[in-house]
Amino acid sequence: MAGVPAAAVAAGGLVGGYALARFTGKRPLGGVALAAAGAVAARQWHRDAGARAAAGLSAAYLAAFAGSHPLAKKVGAWPAVLSVAAGVAVASAAVSRGQR
Repeated sequence: MAGVPAAAVAAGGLVGGYALARFTGKRPLGGVALAAAGAVAARQWHRDAGARAAAGLSAAYLAAFAGSHPLAKKVGAWPAVLSVAAGVAVASAAVSRGQR
C-alpha cells in the first residue's frame, strides 16, 4: 500500500466499510474493513507525519465513523458517509502535506 496515499486509504475504509456492511448485510464484516483500512492509514500517517499527527488523524477517522451515524439521520446514509470520508481525506492530505 506504499503507493496509495493515506488520505485515499482512510476515505476508502470509511466508504468501503459502509458499502461492505450495507450490501452483505453483515455489519461486523464492514467493521473489519473499516478497522483494517484505519490501521493501514495510521501506519502511513505515523511514517509520514509522526506519532502526534497519526494519533490526531486516527481520532478524526474514528470521530468521522461515529459522526456519520447521526448525520445519516439528517441527510441520508450515503451522503453522510461520503461527507465524512471527504473530511478525513482533506485532513489527512493537509497534515501529510504540512509535514513534507
